[in-house]
Amino acid sequence: MAEITAALVKELREKTGAGMMDCKKALIEKNGDLDAAVDYLREKGLAAAAKKAGRIAAEGVVESYIHMGGRIGVLVEVNCETDFVAKTEEFHELARDIAMHIAASRPEYVSREEIPESVLEHERQIYRNIAENEGKPAKIIEKIVEGRIERYVKETCLLDQPFVKDPDMTVAELLNAKVAKIGEKISVRRFVRYERGEGLEKREEDFAAEVMAQMGQ
Repeated sequence: MAEITAALVKELREKTGAGMMDCKKALIEKNGDLDAAVDYLREKGLAAAAKKAGRIAAEGVVESYIHMGGRIGVLVEVNCETDFVAKTEEFHELARDIAMHIAASRPEYVSREEIPESVLEHERQIYRNIAENEGKPAKIIEKIVEGRIERYVKETCLLDQPFVKDPDMTVAELLNAKVAKIGEKISVRRFVRYERGEGLEKREEDFAAEVMAQMGQ
């Protein structure tokens, strides 16, 4: 595989306006081929989405989802630019899909930028201790820690999670595809997830599987 340098990632970002992580992923997917990576980002809707990222999205909808007899409840605010789009069936379906995803996947934050640095540092220290207890060489511990932090982010941030109805794409990629199709900025502003008996001792259950079963997937 061709070396994916920071300079190459920066060049792709300047060409497309897409995020650094999306640019790096595109270059990895296309083995360092810059032109192919540009096409990849365009096909995924990421380049188009980046151009709209600075727009104001103050319209939208607060969508709710109640899972099987009130066991889990979700409220999510999904924003767009115009009232016209906010009233469309496609936009409401998107908001409902996101609410169901939140019910199934239990994210804690919308994006990685929301995670407090104190939380990340706490997690890093735990991972350092684990690596040291496992007897990992000191020179690679920080690399191991950052790899585990990246995994933690992908597990806890809504936008980085694999979308429950199509795990081949993340929630961010789902939104970007809709941005490319609809032509407006779309963003998830906030959400709240309630689970009956949360914090109380109870049997483990696979809520993702239950939600998908209820949806007939």
